[in-house]
Amino acid sequence: MELADEYQKLVNRMMNTPRVVIDNAVCATATVVRVNSARKHGMLLEAVQVLTDLGLTIQKGYISSDGRWFMDVFHVVDGRGHKLLDPALLSRIERSLGGEAWSSSSAEDGCNNHDDGDDDGLAGLTALELTGTDRPGLLSEVFAVLRDLECDVVEAKVWTHNGRIASLIFVKDHDSGSLIADAHRVHRIEGRLRNVLSGDHDVRGAKTTVASPTMTHSDRRLHQLMFADRDYERVSSNEASSSSSKLLVTVQNWTERGYSAVSVQCRDRPKLLFDVVCTLTDMEYVVFHGTFGTDADRAYQEFYIRHMDGSPISSEAERQRVIQCLQAAVERRASEGMRLELSMPDRKGLLADVTRTFRENGLSVTRAEITTKAGEAKNEFCVADTNGQPPDRRAIHAVIEWIGKDHLKLNEQRMVWSFQDPSPEEAAGVFSLGNLVMRNLYYLGLIKSCS
Repeated sequence: MELADEYQKLVNRMMNTPRVVIDNAVCATATVVRVNSARKHGMLLEAVQVLTDLGLTIQKGYISSDGRWFMDVFHVVDGRGHKLLDPALLSRIERSLGGEAWSSSSAEDGCNNHDDGDDDGLAGLTALELTGTDRPGLLSEVFAVLRDLECDVVEAKVWTHNGRIASLIFVKDHDSGSLIADAHRVHRIEGRLRNVLSGDHDVRGAKTTVASPTMTHSDRRLHQLMFADRDYERVSSNEASSSSSKLLVTVQNWTERGYSAVSVQCRDRPKLLFDVVCTLTDMEYVVFHGTFGTDADRAYQEFYIRHMDGSPISSEAERQRVIQCLQAAVERRASEGMRLELSMPDRKGLLADVTRTFRENGLSVTRAEITTKAGEAKNEFCVADTNGQPPDRRAIHAVIEWIGKDHLKLNEQRMVWSFQDPSPEEAAGVFSLGNLVMRNLYYLGLIKSCS
């Protein structure tokens, strides 16, 4: 009996462990990564996350599912746009996609915990989750409160979208350098931050929560926080009209096959595929077929989805909600603004001082990524003026002068102000189910041309 049980465990492990093939010969410009496995909810997201967290660019890909099995194919390049030739990197991809990522992730999350796959760096920290109504200078107030409460910020990510803000902040006690475990102190931190987030004009209510530092992947958690905060609901019809012209999301039902077809077309950017797949997964849709790629600086994605119970989207209200949520997923990470990069020795109150300087010069932080390692602060801020428009150059240079040219720099290469409008042809829909199926059959080797 025990032998039979062990045999069944071995069979299950072999059946459920993805098979990974990395090919540098089939494509002249990219490395092809193919993942075959038994289907499991969230597995597509796990594969996309692994590749994205390794700093790779997914140029195009195909998804095909046949019953209980699926195949994901990704054409990837490194940060310089080159094929992957480093044996250590190729081995890491194989290990991560072939079992390490799946064995370390929880069945509930269906995803790794952190961006770099290393939980040790955050294990001794207190994790704070914040959501509320955004306003100019809010981040400065948050960091000032944490400084006053003797909390040192080690890592943080801040997103703003549609008048809302969500943030993950990892802190430690200033004196001991360890996590904050005292319940009364934790309660005080939560209360003070909640008061700051609420302000005088909060329309939905602010939330502050102390979470486990070994929680869901940080970017995925930010999507979840903003989704729960309903940031996808437009605050005005004018804003909805303006935003919808920047990207195109369509959802249609293919009734005879029982699928819903989701198409996303917008300006390409890093982690775009992750953001879209993450949102579909967390909304509990299953991707059965799909294709995605780029043309110049435009991205095109199409997915054929069903609910986890096998049914397609069933109502107009649900269809509109999917469109709104995917629009929000694309927009959250693409906050408009100028990129300022800070690099300097860390000290108590550094973030409070820097963000206060932003506020005093009429700059509002729309997105931030904050890291501290070995006593060095490496931070990136996306800033706009208080109306969300391009800031005055004089204000930017005043901030740089105050903080120091050696420490704060303007990244001219990463300024973003809007998505490009789709062309009439794109707006009419450039993908079709026939194209999708033909592409997948071509890659599977079942036909000789996909034209």
